[in-house]
Amino acid sequence: MFPELNDLLNTAPDRVEQGKLTLLCDAKTDGSFLVHHFLSFYLKANCKVCFVALIQSFSHYNIVGQKLGVSLTTARERGQLVFLEGLKSSVDVFFRAEEKPHPLQFLREANAGNLQPLYEFVREALQPVDKGEAAWRCPVLLVDDLSVLLSLGVGVVAVLDFIHYCRAAVCCKLQGNMVVLAHDSGHAEDEENDILLNGVSHQSHLVLRAEGLATGFCRDVHGQLRVLWRRPPQPTAQRDRSLVYQYKIQDKSVSFFAKGLSPAVL
Repeated sequence: MFPELNDLLNTAPDRVEQGKLTLLCDAKTDGSFLVHHFLSFYLKANCKVCFVALIQSFSHYNIVGQKLGVSLTTARERGQLVFLEGLKSSVDVFFRAEEKPHPLQFLREANAGNLQPLYEFVREALQPVDKGEAAWRCPVLLVDDLSVLLSLGVGVVAVLDFIHYCRAAVCCKLQGNMVVLAHDSGHAEDEENDILLNGVSHQSHLVLRAEGLATGFCRDVHGQLRVLWRRPPQPTAQRDRSLVYQYKIQDKSVSFFAKGLSPAVL
């Protein structure tokens, strides 16, 4: 995890908020560093994590996680991490007979609109543990990323339904958290992706939007991060609050600073 990002969000592994949905969004840049942050953050917070990874392999996340101080292999072996590797599991869908529907069963269907098996996988993975097993702080669902589901032919209504049911099960019933990534393609004709972003954003408590610089590539500033807090817990507080920071990604950390205050120009 990145300590500077924790400071910006006023959080830490020893004081995790519960019942929250966080949307990660990237536009004209790669926002995957946010996924790695929250994955390592919740593992260090001793949370039970279900990670639906549709973009990269397990080894990729594990290598980055080791740089951030966590071992996904160890977490999976002790039951803290349930990892659905989309790249590998997609092969199983087509070439292996399953007794029950595969989480990615929609890949075999002519009308790819049924995400119920994926929801059931998440629900079973995050069910409260038996007394004989280790007790985790709270359940967490991570999805990287939702836009892939649209690319695979799943309708935007089905994806939003999936998020709705997961939020009801994880955030409301189990008092856990959800973190999902979606891309902003920036194309006006990509209506389904815009609907997805708006729909998930409306349900979210926190939105982190990584954006490329309008001026193009810069060696010392890699992009800017918009932080939007929605639905504050205090009824009298302002409904939405947002801040903008610029950032630079380093090998094992990310530094954040106010716009125009990069150490390179001071």
